[in-house]
Amino acid sequence: MNESFTIRTATPADAKQLLAIYAPYVTDTTVTFEYDVPSVEEFTYRINNILQSFPYYVAVVDEEVVGYCYASPFRARAAYQWVVETTIYIKQDFRGSGIGSSLYCALEDTLKNQGVLTMIACIAHPNPPSIAFHEVMGFQKVGHFSKSGYKLCQWVDVVWMEKHINIHSEPPIPLVPFAKLKK
Repeated sequence: MNESFTIRTATPADAKQLLAIYAPYVTDTTVTFEYDVPSVEEFTYRINNILQSFPYYVAVVDEEVVGYCYASPFRARAAYQWVVETTIYIKQDFRGSGIGSSLYCALEDTLKNQGVLTMIACIAHPNPPSIAFHEVMGFQKVGHFSKSGYKLCQWVDVVWMEKHINIHSEPPIPLVPFAKLKK
């Protein structure tokens, strides 16, 4: 596939297109542990909420959103603030096109500039394409939890992968919220 694409920051107006990408992952796979497809309003809320602190990027081909990625807090406690969990979804027809790696590179660059130290990926297992993708992007497997979720009449394992993207200094530098970094 030789489609050219652009990457930009997501907006609430993208919610419907993002949901169209996400919905088949909810209804037909164990990739996400959600059982029900969220509403457009819920997805809009999620976009707005994430953009306050972290990047949320979309890939666009001919004015159509074909993939997205974002970072969110790994855990709520203050000591975890330099670690984010990453999420990426690509429209089925565009998987393997290089869009995912371009999205993740943009995400990582921004997170570095914010002062984030570590990216974490939680991957339903088995999912060889996602694990291979994360390995190519420099992530290493750090955990495997068996039978962590039940979906589509089966127990599903999860694999945790991490990538350190900045120096772990003492004390760490304060994070710059994405909303302030963009200004």
